[in-house]
Amino acid sequence: GLHLLAWRGCGLRAVRFFERYHPTALLAYFAAVLLIAMFSASPVTVLLALAGGLCFAATMTTRREKLTDLTFYLPLVLLVTLTNPLFSHNGVTPLFFLNGRAITLEAILYGAGLGFTLWAVLLWCRCWSRIMTSEKLLYLFGRAIPRLSLVLSMALRYVPLLRRQAKKLERAQQTLGLYASEGYLDRLRSKLSVYSGLVGWSLENAVEVSRSMKARGYGLKGRTAYSNYHFTRRDAVLLILTLVTAGLYLTVGALGYGGFTYYPALSGVDTRPLALAGDLAFAVLAFAPFIIEGGQTLQWNYCKSKI
Repeated sequence: GLHLLAWRGCGLRAVRFFERYHPTALLAYFAAVLLIAMFSASPVTVLLALAGGLCFAATMTTRREKLTDLTFYLPLVLLVTLTNPLFSHNGVTPLFFLNGRAITLEAILYGAGLGFTLWAVLLWCRCWSRIMTSEKLLYLFGRAIPRLSLVLSMALRYVPLLRRQAKKLERAQQTLGLYASEGYLDRLRSKLSVYSGLVGWSLENAVEVSRSMKARGYGLKGRTAYSNYHFTRRDAVLLILTLVTAGLYLTVGALGYGGFTYYPALSGVDTRPLALAGDLAFAVLAFAPFIIEGGQTLQWNYCKSKI
């Protein structure tokens, strides 16, 4: 199942095994990981979420995309880390003074925690956009909130569409002689011309999609829709795994274990057995897609070796 090919508009791409789970199980999984990663202050949880997201994203991106991601995320983390001490001067461990205000160790580490949290959340949101397609969102929310689900699915779909259309417009402008000059103003005019064409194309495409959906009776009461999604045993396993691991982690946190504070002083990582059990549960949750993909890859390679 890992190396199946699917047609998606402009070409063929590999369909990941994790992508073939039922939308309900996928929604529960991504919601659990994202909510825990966003609202947990524990550096162990943040690092586990980041490591799991990196491993999962590595199965869906090329080497060039990985390098591009690093050139974006690492400066972002560094920027948040260095910016937070300029605005927050809390903490009991001053390192030096800048304009009469203390730059504390706690403020720097808190900024680093925010930066890595932002990296982890953005990474998981990218995995979400790769897995949760517009068809799955329409399947989940099309009947309950048809208009909002249509807008969300169109918004997610428009990001790659706009990038591809922008490249097409740039190539067309280059054939017409634009981008030939090295001057800054000339290149700016060329970019504005491409942007103008892109805005016009996006508005026209949005109108066409809305008219097409209206002509098909989308959102009308009693309208039925074809669905090729079937909730199977493996979907139940993923859903139960999500509920058990996320529930265990949240229960441990509600009992007062696994907490972490930066201000006024660092509290230290909780190493009590129950706190470690909560971290282990979230580790299983965060690395589940990578484990599933790895297992399917090994199975595929084993089957190929028997041919």
